[in-house]
Amino acid sequence: MLQLVINGLVLGSILALAAIGLSMTYSILNFANFAHGDFLALGAYLTFVFSVILGIPFIPAGAIAVVITALVAVACDYMIWKPMRDKGAGSVTLIIISIGLALFLRNLIIFLWGPDIKRYDLPVKPAIELGSVVITQNQIVVIIVAVICMFLVHHLLKKTTIGKAMRALSDNTDLARASGIDVDRVIRYTWAIGMALAAVGGVLYGLITNINPNMGWFMLLPIFAAVILGGIGSPYGAMGGGLIIGLAEELSTAILPTEYKLVVAFAIMIAVLFVRPRGILGM
Repeated sequence: MLQLVINGLVLGSILALAAIGLSMTYSILNFANFAHGDFLALGAYLTFVFSVILGIPFIPAGAIAVVITALVAVACDYMIWKPMRDKGAGSVTLIIISIGLALFLRNLIIFLWGPDIKRYDLPVKPAIELGSVVITQNQIVVIIVAVICMFLVHHLLKKTTIGKAMRALSDNTDLARASGIDVDRVIRYTWAIGMALAAVGGVLYGLITNINPNMGWFMLLPIFAAVILGGIGSPYGAMGGGLIIGLAEELSTAILPTEYKLVVAFAIMIAVLFVRPRGILGM
């Protein structure tokens, strides 16, 4: 059981990072971005390209991949989202466009790097054994990096000017614009930070398993579950929701086949929403 808890914390940390980014973009742009999971996959594949194909050390390769993913997100805002905002596009239109963007990114990955499973070319390091519990060094890295990123997000939202502007925009876009906040600039920061967090999640996911072009789609449902469970628009709720979903998925394998993991996670989400319809930290 302790082994499953550790595995759940590792998976939950990855889901939490991705969920924070999705919650941030939703709270400001007011639509569900179905391309979020494919940005996660893009970050993982760019890391593979830089580290395995180009031979760059893994940490710099991952950092470059995260930055490029963030820049791609900003470019998408210039080319897609801002023109749609200027035209007054509704949330349904934006959701449909995000689905199209997701399909484009997924097929671009397949076109460039093929449909086969990929793995990072990293040396196998001895695991840490604590009785019957085995913890790999990569799992430790995942948890540490996730905690650091969550702390940085907290600092960004609470202590920085751009973080305060994001919160103001989330509360009331028109009032934020009237108070002198550059709305488009804040939105681009939100896209960059949100997709960077998704890319970090993709890189970390590749550390504990393989990567494939459909990984973003398969992770998208748990990510959405984490956001809804924590409270839509609440980055802190997304952190808690991601950990709960990750733990639920792994602990369920103690009594159920692994193919039911997602079912259990959604069952817990529904049960919580019966008690708190707006999520754990939803207002």
